[in-house]
Amino acid sequence: MPLMMSEEGCENDEGDYHTLPRAGAARRRRRPERALCGGWQSLCSSCCEWLINVCQRKRELSARTVWLGRPEKCEEKHPRNIIKNQKYNVFTFIPGVLYEQFKFFLNLYFLVVSCSQFVPALKIGYLYTYWAPLGFVLAVTITREAIDEFRRFQRDKEVNSQLYSKLTVRGKVQVKSSDIQVGDLIVVEKNQRIPSDMVFLRTSEKAGSCFIRTDQLDGETDWKLRVAASCTQRLPALGDLFSISAYVHAQKPQLDIHSFEGTFTRDDSDPPVHESLSIENTLWASTVVASGTVIGVVIYTGKETRSVLNTSNPNNKVGLLDLELNQLTKALFVALVALSVVMVTLQGFVGPWYRNLFRFLLLFSYIIPISLRVNLDMGKAAYGWMVMRDESIPGTVVRTSTIPEELGRLVYLLTDKTGTLTRNEMVFKRLHLGTVSYGTDTMDEIQGHVRASCPQLPPPAGRNSASSTPPRKAQPSAPKVRKSVSSRVHEAVKAIALCHNVTPVYESRASVAAETEYAEADRDFSDESRYTQAKLSVHDRTLKVAAVVESLEREMQLLCVTGVEDRLQADVRPTLEMLRNAGIKIWMLTGDKLETATCIAKSSHLVSRTQDTHVFRPVSSRGEAHLELNAFRRKQDCALVISGDSLEVCLRYYEHELMELACQCPAVVCCRCSPTQKARIVTLLQTHTRRRTCAIGDGGNDVSMIQAADCGIGIEGKEGKAASLAADFSITQFAHLGRLLMVHGRRSYKRSAALGQFVMHRGLLISTMQAVFSSVFYFASVPLYQGFLMVGYATVYTMFPVFSLVLDQDVKPEVAMLYPELYKDLTKGRSLSFKTFLVWVLISIYQGGVLMYGALVLFESEFVHVVAISFTALILTELLMVALTIRTWHWLMVVAEFLSLGCYVASLAFLNEYFDVAFITSAAFAWKVSAVTLLSCLPLYVVKYLKRKLSPPSYSKLMS
Repeated sequence: MPLMMSEEGCENDEGDYHTLPRAGAARRRRRPERALCGGWQSLCSSCCEWLINVCQRKRELSARTVWLGRPEKCEEKHPRNIIKNQKYNVFTFIPGVLYEQFKFFLNLYFLVVSCSQFVPALKIGYLYTYWAPLGFVLAVTITREAIDEFRRFQRDKEVNSQLYSKLTVRGKVQVKSSDIQVGDLIVVEKNQRIPSDMVFLRTSEKAGSCFIRTDQLDGETDWKLRVAASCTQRLPALGDLFSISAYVHAQKPQLDIHSFEGTFTRDDSDPPVHESLSIENTLWASTVVASGTVIGVVIYTGKETRSVLNTSNPNNKVGLLDLELNQLTKALFVALVALSVVMVTLQGFVGPWYRNLFRFLLLFSYIIPISLRVNLDMGKAAYGWMVMRDESIPGTVVRTSTIPEELGRLVYLLTDKTGTLTRNEMVFKRLHLGTVSYGTDTMDEIQGHVRASCPQLPPPAGRNSASSTPPRKAQPSAPKVRKSVSSRVHEAVKAIALCHNVTPVYESRASVAAETEYAEADRDFSDESRYTQAKLSVHDRTLKVAAVVESLEREMQLLCVTGVEDRLQADVRPTLEMLRNAGIKIWMLTGDKLETATCIAKSSHLVSRTQDTHVFRPVSSRGEAHLELNAFRRKQDCALVISGDSLEVCLRYYEHELMELACQCPAVVCCRCSPTQKARIVTLLQTHTRRRTCAIGDGGNDVSMIQAADCGIGIEGKEGKAASLAADFSITQFAHLGRLLMVHGRRSYKRSAALGQFVMHRGLLISTMQAVFSSVFYFASVPLYQGFLMVGYATVYTMFPVFSLVLDQDVKPEVAMLYPELYKDLTKGRSLSFKTFLVWVLISIYQGGVLMYGALVLFESEFVHVVAISFTALILTELLMVALTIRTWHWLMVVAEFLSLGCYVASLAFLNEYFDVAFITSAAFAWKVSAVTLLSCLPLYVVKYLKRKLSPPSYSKLMS
């Protein structure tokens, strides 16, 4: 069918027209991402990239010739065979950590402010008032990163130090995994991890083959058959590998774990022996030998192995709340500069005005409080501790303590299938013979039919032959049907017994016996020798094998249809239902085939049984992709099922269009996905939707997806701990995801939003008072409070009540789990937005003005009385505002309130240089402070009461 395409649209000869702009054009029209910290960050990033490119040139990957047992004959240098998950080394640790901290505007701002205090003309306070909080933040961050980096180093060292047997001319020697080179002959025992990518040369198994477990590579737990190269397997002794001259020609390192092209050549024979090598002759790194002992020649090491190529480097994840707070601090900085310019302008630009401008910037620097970073980091640590202490989700581990709020902002969940949604335990459910169907409740009838056909079989244990259930009888008038059913049951059971991928493992004692009745199956495969010869062909192997298979698969009869079901994990269905009701869109990414993925999607209720499903047909060209996208566009409210190959074609030509259509689907199932494709899908969702993503899996093939997502969750299961160790959060079963998101995600986001805004309110409040004070006293650039008063205000006087907001909760856990619809409000970001921020700014301006003007109006003779009245009212206002903000009281909140108040009252006796002791012990001081405090807080209490009565929050009715 002819197809005409342009940037504006596509039309076929049937007149079917749809606007499908090219992906590149769509990307050009897309709005750019927000920069994290403006030009400074871009400059630093560019410099770092330039240094990396200069210091670490990327070597081009190429095909290679590997001589058996002779690594010194390699023509080029190959990477070391090491696993490295560390982010830094000894030289880059401190610079790297400091860069990650100061790339945020908030921390960079405080670094500049703190450094300015070394200039005498700009100094307005004690050095410790600036450097102590900044030093605390850096010390905590560096210590945390150092601990995480040391743990990664220990895990890498453990893997790299594993010992393997290396075959040499003098015999076997023990070598570390990190010392293995391309060309080495390595011996791997049963249940031992394969250290590098190898070509399979010999095995102790007489059949010349072995089985390997690939669960850490592709997530599949079924064993894979591998065949040794016939030329080396036929050698009489192991040492003969060094008596021949042979080499392997291998293709350049590839991402595809399911294919390999190479040749084995022995050039010391006449004529030379050439043998074709494919995927069945390989032993990839990170797989495990399941049977026998294998010997292989190393062809790829380190970062050129398939497992490393399919693993992305871990990123330093930054939560959306941190990015939002970073934007708010930029807005505060603009307000700070504007306020300072206004002050200098009102001064009339007299004298060294630029110095006064900088002093005003320092005086009002508390608009952006450094305690914001301290409180948020401590809050994140507290949330992680609470998650791990939750008895409802035992075994949960928080491995990344910087993004707990992300659990409350998720819109897309990308999940693996095998081992995540399912238990990977296959259960036989049904046998269908066309006219008769047997289920789990009628399996005894199948047994009766088999015994009738095979009378020599012994009776089942604990049961005599008379007690067994007789087979289902047909009508007396149809003896032919009765014979046919019995015969078909017998043939079906025989086919199931012979045609399967169950792998027997022969130990020194377990033998496998087969009934002679089954021997007749040999006659059905008399052409097997032709198939074997085709498999051993050096040239055109694929075509010859396909031809033999086609000749074998003729005149075949459909015996039966079997129903086998992979058991779902506990409570998967209610968990998925909860997540959908919470507004989370779920995409299932699996390496399994289309039919299995579709069945699991329906049985788990990821796709409801009443919901339409659009199966994206296989496409291989731009025209086919266009036609199939048009067909998909006509469907409405249906789940999408697409294969990895079709996905690649569509993304190559119509990335924007496919993502736009897929994001409108209630669910998406992507089958035959490679680890790299899984990670790419996550990245595409982040780019096209600007929404937060979560990836969950349990296998090594899920690591890239987990690390690419904004929030990665790993499950410890049958496929090992690779996903769990690489994830930000580790859980023991999929059902725990509901509580992790609905309860802990909600709490973390709500609490951090309240904590962050309250800390900013605390800085805005005192900065407003400073502005009023400077305005009244002829715009003087002198501080209102100095020394310990400023330190105490941000620490012992208000720190405990403010930080106690991490214990607050708006709804009970039971309500959050029962009504997951409440989660939808979190994704809208209403708890922390420019609107809520503006409300807090107005509150701060009002309260700061009342406190300062009230103190100025009520003081009588000495200026020190202004300080005493305003500062005491300020502390009381902060304590009352915390009480106003709290929604659910905790006993520790009460303790924090009285502890801070007690600390302030006790310290008054030691602050003689700031307060007049005679005045603060008088009745006049008490009533003036009370009046100012009441005026600053009472109107806000009234407003809050009226708002809750007239416009209650969505959860208030549920709480009642």
